[in-house]
Amino acid sequence: MSIVIKFFVAPDHAAAAAVVERGPDRVFNTLTYGNFDVDEALIEWESILTGRSFDELVAADESEVVADPDGGPGPLLIAASRSLQDALAGADEPWIVEVSKQWIQKRAEDGEEFDQELAAEILGELADLVRTVGKREDRLYCWMA
Repeated sequence: MSIVIKFFVAPDHAAAAAVVERGPDRVFNTLTYGNFDVDEALIEWESILTGRSFDELVAADESEVVADPDGGPGPLLIAASRSLQDALAGADEPWIVEVSKQWIQKRAEDGEEFDQELAAEILGELADLVRTVGKREDRLYCWMA
């Protein structure tokens, strides 16, 4: 099964949820990837970037489900935590590379292979995207179908 993952920035949950059925492409600037467990990745990235434990973040339920139509196989929309968003915005390129290496190592421990260049590209592009937010209240969202 193939998963399409689109990250985008929106002004609030209502604006983000308005695109859940058709996707964010025609409304928001998107970054598109595929075929990785984004729920787990968001927590792992935040753990590495902030130093908080994976278990602590899971218990805190940091990533927020904004829309899950029918609770079934349809598109899912998640808001990244503010702390992940802030950490990405403040990460420079050497730190992004280091985070991507640590993330790949975590994935390898679970038997998954992930390309180092692609991991650094994803995190770098996400950091660039959230830096466009500045001090506004916009949030980073992830749409999956």
